[in-house]
Amino acid sequence: MSEPSPPDRAGRLLGRAIEQAVAWVRERSGRRAPPQPGAHVEAKPTGRFTEGRFGNRYRRRYMLYEPGFRKPGPAPMLVLLHGCHQDAKDFAAGTRMNEAAEEAGVVVLYPEQSILANALRCWNWYARKPRPPSESEGALIAAMTRQVMRDHDIDAARVYVAGMSAGGAMAAALARDCPQLYAALGVHSGVPAGLAHDVFSALRLMSRGPAQVQSAADLSTGGGAGHAMPSIVFHGDKDMTVHPSNGQAIHAAPGGDPVGPLSSGSLQATTPSEGDQHGVTRSVDYGLGGVTTRELWIVHGAGHAWAGGSDAGRHTDADGPDASR
Repeated sequence: MSEPSPPDRAGRLLGRAIEQAVAWVRERSGRRAPPQPGAHVEAKPTGRFTEGRFGNRYRRRYMLYEPGFRKPGPAPMLVLLHGCHQDAKDFAAGTRMNEAAEEAGVVVLYPEQSILANALRCWNWYARKPRPPSESEGALIAAMTRQVMRDHDIDAARVYVAGMSAGGAMAAALARDCPQLYAALGVHSGVPAGLAHDVFSALRLMSRGPAQVQSAADLSTGGGAGHAMPSIVFHGDKDMTVHPSNGQAIHAAPGGDPVGPLSSGSLQATTPSEGDQHGVTRSVDYGLGGVTTRELWIVHGAGHAWAGGSDAGRHTDADGPDASR
């Protein structure tokens, strides 16, 4: 039998990827049925959750989760940034990210905003006034990331950044400014980078969306322009704090062209609401080989809250798909 041509091979790979994506969405977008005999059971956190401090003049506290199960060699790490009115422990509890990290063998770094830097504990993702790059909060988080990587045997090729709300906006800025440091981006209920420069423009961006500020086609300008940054974005379509069009804009350009010339296709599938479970529309783009390059999850009926979260933390919605997984 002759070897299939490259287009045929790509088509088959895309077909398999689409089948997998449809099956995933059909599983009620993260709400899993009780495990059957012999089925895999989600791991509970058994690792170490410790406090640390970083910096001198611009000192910040952080929490670090190191899973009990960790494969030999350097581990992957997720840098997860909380939103306003939250701290590291609250965010970890609300997202249940430590549970997902334990199962996957991922280290999680939770930087914490100082109340001295922002009275509401919001990350200052926009520039109130010009600061030297070395004194910006983004630079501080990047330096913290590098220090933890050195101290805890982290794989430099598998370091990711994500966040919620103001933390999601800061994650988007870090993905733009530090594409050599972070390999992928996750934003939940956040805004694109580079479109606000003060409190007024930040509030306008949050309430109206980027179409009122700048064309989405221009979102890739800055340090990350041209860098293919894989991404996953979650946003509730009833979010009254951050307009849902912000999530769509991040998905459109999370730091340059995330798909690039090797894109092999895309898929969109919708699961309707059922009982207390929110419906969801999931849009996925694939690269060659069926590898996901970016995803957008629009959670129907959800507000400004982490999807699939726990009531143990603030700004969570247990009825959404499990964003942490």
